[in-house]
Amino acid sequence: MNSRTVIRTKNLTKRFGSFVAVNHISFEVSAGEIFGFLGANGAGKTTAMRMLCGLSRPTEGEAEIAGFDVYRQQEKIKKNIGYMSQKFSLYEDLTVYENIRFFGGIYGLRPRALKEKSKALISRLGLENESNKLVRSLPLGWKQKLAFSVAVIHDPGIVFLDEPTGGVDPITRRQFWDLIYEAAGRGITVFVSTHYMDEAEYFNRLSIMVDGEIAALDSPSALKQKYHAASMDEVFFELARRAVRQSDEP
Repeated sequence: MNSRTVIRTKNLTKRFGSFVAVNHISFEVSAGEIFGFLGANGAGKTTAMRMLCGLSRPTEGEAEIAGFDVYRQQEKIKKNIGYMSQKFSLYEDLTVYENIRFFGGIYGLRPRALKEKSKALISRLGLENESNKLVRSLPLGWKQKLAFSVAVIHDPGIVFLDEPTGGVDPITRRQFWDLIYEAAGRGITVFVSTHYMDEAEYFNRLSIMVDGEIAALDSPSALKQKYHAASMDEVFFELARRAVRQSDEP
């Protein structure tokens, strides 16, 4: 990790009518960092991430992603990041190989590079025997691993992962984190939203959102020390019990 800032927000806000989904959040993320965006369902994580990815226009505030402004340069942001949504961003009626080729093409890989990266990706995931099978036939854990690998096939500077380990068993989640560490080792900044507190220890730093606001931001060890807690579960409970709302959209 180095000190170069690749994500910067200042008072970033999103309103839906009179409802404030994300309320004046400010933070920075450094290149190569594994940054956690934690909070209960409805805390505002997904709404905030969509703004950072150029998928939703903020109501007010400032943000730069990879040096690009979220108001004026949304298309450039999309071309310089990877993104994995809660729906895994895969086409179930295409094969594994077709999904890799499709998304590689969207990310602008040239034919020769795409062919090489496709072969390497399939080999790394151990999907040689499944490459011509429809994605819908894969177990959920394999879909997640494939979706993540596709999101970084073009070696972006930043990848955003929205609840990437939801719905799978702890062993599969741990294997998925091996892929995250591998990406970070290649210099990719990884921005992860999650509501699993057992994953909190994996981050270099993390923020905890409550009712659309950042209630805490620091390293796991510093947060446990600040709140005199033995675990991140205790930190989260201390902060989340103040929550009022149940959704981040009206």
